Amino acid sequence: MVKKIIYLDNNATTKVDEEVLGAMVPFFCNEYGNPSSIHSFGGDVKNDVEKARHQIADLIGANSSEIIFTSCGTESDNAAILSCLQINKKKKHVVTTKVEHPAVLQLCKVLEERGFEVSYLAVDKDGQIDLDELKKVVREDTAVVSIMAANNETGIVFPIEEAAKIAKAKGSYFHCDAVQGVGKMPFDMSKSNIDLLSFSGHKIHAPKGIGILYVKKGVKFSPFLIGGHQESGLRAGTENVPYIVGLGKAALLAKENLGLYNKGKIQQLRDKLEKGIVEKISDVLINGKNTGRVGNTLSVSFKFIEGESILLLLDELGICASSGSACTSGSLEPSHVLRAMGISHMFAHGTIRFSLSRFTKQEDIDFVLEHLPKIIDRLRKISPFS
Repeated sequence: MVKKIIYLDNNATTKVDEEVLGAMVPFFCNEYGNPSSIHSFGGDVKNDVEKARHQIADLIGANSSEIIFTSCGTESDNAAILSCLQINKKKKHVVTTKVEHPAVLQLCKVLEERGFEVSYLAVDKDGQIDLDELKKVVREDTAVVSIMAANNETGIVFPIEEAAKIAKAKGSYFHCDAVQGVGKMPFDMSKSNIDLLSFSGHKIHAPKGIGILYVKKGVKFSPFLIGGHQESGLRAGTENVPYIVGLGKAALLAKENLGLYNKGKIQQLRDKLEKGIVEKISDVLINGKNTGRVGNTLSVSFKFIEGESILLLLDELGICASSGSACTSGSLEPSHVLRAMGISHMFAHGTIRFSLSRFTKQEDIDFVLEHLPKIIDRLRKISPFS
C-alpha cells in the first residue's frame, strides 16, 4: 500500500506543476534543436528560450536582457558575489548576515581564506537585521553587500530595499539571494536599488537544475563560467532548453498565484497551523512571529525534545517537514540561524519548519494538527529534560 504523503517541506523543494511539465516535454524529443544553431530548427527553439526569459523577467519586474540562466541558486549566488569582487579588484571587503544560506556563507568563508575581509551582520531575537549596524560596517572598500530577501529556515523577510540604498550610498554593489522570496513576495526590479538578484526554479514548481541571476542594466558583470557565447557571453554552456521553458511557465503561474502568499489561501493555512499548534501544545516558540514573514513558512520550536525525533514520527505518518537542526561531526547542533537569533538550546534542538505551497490542502493541516500533539506528548514523556 502506498503511503499518503502530506508534503510540508516546500522551502526545500516543490512539486513540478503539471502545466510546467507539459510545457517542457516537447523539448526533449521533438523540439530538441540547439538554440545557438543557425538553422531554423534551432532558431525556433531560441525563440522559445527568449519567450521564457520574458516570462521570468515579468515575474520580477525586470527587462529580459537582465536575465541570465544558470544551473541553480547556488551558482547564481556565487557568480554574483565573485563578479563584484572581480570588477572591484581593489575592494577587499564583503558584508553579509549571519543567517544567510550556505551558498553565501560558505563562499564567504572561502573568501576569508583568500585574504578578503567579511563582516557578518547580527540579527536580534526576532531574526531581524539592524540597518544602523549595516550603515556602520559598510565602508569605502566594500565591494558587495549580500543580504537574502527571506530566510529559508524562518521565512523572515529582510528590508532589502533599504539595505540596498545604504550599500549604494557607499558605492558598493548590492546582491540579494531571493531564492525563498521570488514567487512569495512581490519584486519590481525596474524601481529597485538591487544590482544582482538570485533565485531558483525548483522553489516555484519548476524542476531542479535551473536558476536565474538578474543583473541590472548598466552593472558590470564578470562571467563565472567561461566558454561559448551563450547568454550574451555572460554564462557559457549550451542552454538547458526544457528546464528554461519550464521555468518560464512556472514564472507565469507564480505571478498569477502571488496573492495566495499574501493573506490568501497559503498564508491562511499557515496561520491555521500556527494557531492550532499554539493552542494544542504547551512550551512552543514561534520563530520570527514578531516580524514580517513570507506567507508559507512556519518555524516552531518545541521545548525539551529533539527535532529529528519529531520528524521521524511525522514521517511514519507520511508528513514531510524539516528540522531546524543539523547533525555535525556526530553531535547535534542547532542551526546557525537559530543560534544567531539567540534561541536557547532547550528550544532550538526541537525546531521544525513547515513550509506550504499552493498544492497544500486544508485536510493536510487538519491531519498534522490531529497527530502532532500526540507526537510531542509521547516524546516529552520519554525526554530526560522534561
